[in-house]
Amino acid sequence: MFDLDTLDFSKGNGLVTVVTQDAHSGAVLMVAHADREALEHTLRTGEMHYRSRSRGLWHKGGTSGHVQRLVSLTADCDADAVLALVVPAGPACHNGTTSCFREDALRSDVFSSLDATIASRQTHAAQDGEKVSYTQKLLGDRNLRLKKLGEEAVELATACVDGDRERAAEETADLVYHALVALRAVGGTLDEVRAVLAARQR
Repeated sequence: MFDLDTLDFSKGNGLVTVVTQDAHSGAVLMVAHADREALEHTLRTGEMHYRSRSRGLWHKGGTSGHVQRLVSLTADCDADAVLALVVPAGPACHNGTTSCFREDALRSDVFSSLDATIASRQTHAAQDGEKVSYTQKLLGDRNLRLKKLGEEAVELATACVDGDRERAAEETADLVYHALVALRAVGGTLDEVRAVLAARQR
């Protein structure tokens, strides 16, 4: 259980800053404030509560249903800010977006960008006269997709047997790409992989 006594509420006139992050995707959803009462409600109910200047004690999603289930709270080095890892039941922003920050900011890491590109290739078929991308070829050809997946796994294993660090890194990148394409082809997403990994860390 998170110890609220470790926090310094005095610096913010009774408030601490809360940075709320999706525990599965790593996306920063929102930044808000909380006082001791709000965090007590959070710990007791398992759902995020905040303190708003305009609405007072605020149960996130209490009206909309877009609650944020608490995974963990972590204080920063100065004890006046908290990182809240959550599993959201819907958008964090009142505008209906996943995050209160720009959507493209959610794809700041290379894996998310790659997954978004693969999804885009799947959604937007090549137009007449437009060259079909390699990703689109893989998505449209199950045998080719599985063949390449197997080949990249073998090439990675071979590089590791040879002790070739540089080639192993390159083959890992190739394998990750082909694995994400194969996953997307069966309806899976990178966020689902993150969720599995996050669950295994507990």
